[in-house]
Amino acid sequence: MAAFDQVVAATPGFRVRTGQREMAQSIATHLHNVSLGDQPEPLSAVSVIQAGTGVGKSAAYLSTTVALALARNTRVVVSTATVALQEQLMHKDLPALAAVLDTPFVYALAKGRGRYVCKLKLERLVGTGGFDAAELFDADDAADAAPGVVQAATVQPKRGTAWQDPMERRISLYETLASALAAGKWNGDRDSLAEQPDPRDWSTVAAERHTCTARNCPRFGSCSYYQARMQLAQAQVIVANHDLVLASLGMKALPELNNCLVVFDEGHHLPAVALEQFSSAMDLSGLRWLDKLPKILIEVADKIGLALAQDVATLAQQLKTALLEVNRMAIDLLRGASSGYDLVYRFKDGVVPAALLEPFKQIHDQAAALSDALEALGAELKSRVKEDPAQATDCAVQYARLGPMAPKLNSVVTTSAQWLGNSEPPLAKWFKSDTSSGLVFLSAHACPIVPGELLRSHLWNHVRGAVVTSASLTSCGSFDFFLGETGLAGLPQLSTLAVDSPFDYRTQGQLIVADTAADPKQVDIYTTQMVAALLLDLRDVPHGALVLFTSRVQMQAAVSALDAGLQDMVLVQGQMARSRLLGIHQARVEAGLASVIFGLQSFGEGLDLPGQLCETVFIAKLPFGSPSDPVDEARAEWLKRDGRDPFSELVVPATGIKLLQWTGRAIRCETDQARVICYDKRLLSMAYGRRMLQGLPPYAVSRRAGAAASAL
Repeated sequence: MAAFDQVVAATPGFRVRTGQREMAQSIATHLHNVSLGDQPEPLSAVSVIQAGTGVGKSAAYLSTTVALALARNTRVVVSTATVALQEQLMHKDLPALAAVLDTPFVYALAKGRGRYVCKLKLERLVGTGGFDAAELFDADDAADAAPGVVQAATVQPKRGTAWQDPMERRISLYETLASALAAGKWNGDRDSLAEQPDPRDWSTVAAERHTCTARNCPRFGSCSYYQARMQLAQAQVIVANHDLVLASLGMKALPELNNCLVVFDEGHHLPAVALEQFSSAMDLSGLRWLDKLPKILIEVADKIGLALAQDVATLAQQLKTALLEVNRMAIDLLRGASSGYDLVYRFKDGVVPAALLEPFKQIHDQAAALSDALEALGAELKSRVKEDPAQATDCAVQYARLGPMAPKLNSVVTTSAQWLGNSEPPLAKWFKSDTSSGLVFLSAHACPIVPGELLRSHLWNHVRGAVVTSASLTSCGSFDFFLGETGLAGLPQLSTLAVDSPFDYRTQGQLIVADTAADPKQVDIYTTQMVAALLLDLRDVPHGALVLFTSRVQMQAAVSALDAGLQDMVLVQGQMARSRLLGIHQARVEAGLASVIFGLQSFGEGLDLPGQLCETVFIAKLPFGSPSDPVDEARAEWLKRDGRDPFSELVVPATGIKLLQWTGRAIRCETDQARVICYDKRLLSMAYGRRMLQGLPPYAVSRRAGAAASAL
């Protein structure tokens, strides 16, 4: 707490914030005596704290956890959901803390391996001087459309565009990167490049686990990724993200969670990240890699004089045949369900028809056998390097040839295993067709439907001291939904605290619910009426405003309805880079002009527009999730089978958390005066809307019918 007092006393314009001290005190109290390392009966603590906007939660949790860690000779991992918060921690909050603490400490940013270049790959491509398309492109870069499916409409690029000549573009990129590395002008970190490369171009030279021989690589001493790992090893505070923390469990890329303190900021994202981490998918369309796989395995085996135990050519052909059979069956199911291209076919209760089980069993068996062959080759290559370091370069090159095949095989093995398995609750399983690339691609997916079980098993059972915080952990006035979704409900080491914002919402803000004649379920009519009301309100915007839409179609309807005068003041998400859009918005407002941002879900969270930059937040509709999401559908189906109400249990509280985030864009500091205008009358007219309202800050609430407003 002395460390906390030092931090707040050194903060420019410091104001006493009761909630901030209450948060810091709670963290210090619950985490100070947790057991670290291997203990027979360890003492654990997970402190869940909702801290309203303006509390200053990063200063509260950083000062206390870092002081505790330094006193106990351990480390702190701070995990976030967004790059923006990572940048704030690395460039503002941690430097400020380091400047005032008596004990010095080192902090570093942890990134996934794929954010760094593999120097060996880059040298292999550039050093030969002669580029080969087979080397520059993955086997499925120009993948086939799904057999039997008509190609979706494609747009021909103009000459001179960045994607007109991929071969030329990649050669130029790789030569530029190699020159920058050689001249010491680039450290190999993708994020430090002035212009971000196309993800497909970068993937060819990105470092990845499956192509890395680590200490056996001849470039290990200068490897960008391992140099970053060395910096992490020296740091007492590591900033990471939720994806990396969950993906690194048991892999030693980050400190062991039973031997450090962990802070999950933006903790409301943990359930979604957990589902993503433990889901699987396999491609049913781009199968050219299976023609390439046996050739690579045989060539690598011949190169080192090793006889393969499996007939990999036959296995690969059988695997491709089985995948094409599933592809054909998927097409029939998708066509039978609906017309069009972008479709999903989900299997009720996760039950796969008997006709699909046999080809999926073949897929799993053959993919597993090929994976065994690949792993055996990789292990032999590593073994030979250890025995004879002179072979390091040759073996690393051969290992890198195997690498790109490993994740493809792993996805097939994992997905087919999940499709063949049965569990309770069942997994969501579905086929999907997608046309985003201009061709129709098919894929098979599987995903757990209860994130809490995953997090309890894989995360909380290993964590000793953790803080989970966000401005939106309660929904409808209760922690119950969040604790259930994260697997924390009922754990003895759990404590919860809700810290109010220092803002006076009742005097600083208004929440106006504007009635529309149409029910929001009448989508087209409602959108027309909502857009008409919105355009009238936009004409009265004096400075900055934000409009949040629940779908791109809804946003486009509003964009199409803008007249010339309104078009000049509206900036639309997706029309330019986010940073540029926000810069233009700020410049307009500072110049005394009205400026309005049209945005979707991602603009409803983490956007900080204080003062005149956002004096009104317009909410087009209550932000219910997509009713066609296959995981949500599967979970609702399971709950109904159990006699429970998914709408009340899942949909309403999940929407309440989103609504809390969206309304949180309005008031960002003690001097703000702002309004929230919601065009969805269900917020007041329906019982579930009033439940959501209970979880929002205590705005002065009024109802508006047409131009009239009545206080509530």
